[in-house]
Amino acid sequence: MPERKAIIASAAGLHARPAAVFTEAAAGFDIDVTIALAGSPEHEAVDASSILSLMALGAGNGDTVVLRAEGPGAEEALDKLARMIETDLDAA
Repeated sequence: MPERKAIIASAAGLHARPAAVFTEAAAGFDIDVTIALAGSPEHEAVDASSILSLMALGAGNGDTVVLRAEGPGAEEALDKLARMIETDLDAA
């Protein structure tokens, strides 16, 4: 299963506006995408298109997340979503 690691650039982490922008983009793909905090076994991967699940991760600025997807277009989707994570979405 393809995956990408990305470091969260948004000052607020994946909360409120950054989470809304990210989940909208994740929902736009015809494949399931998951996100998890890297190196945290207590955190399981969650649906990247669910704003509530994403905010429940508690991912903050500077945290590394792991994105995973499978299916047609997975590589492209992961590339786009990883770039989003590494952009300050507070300013988007």
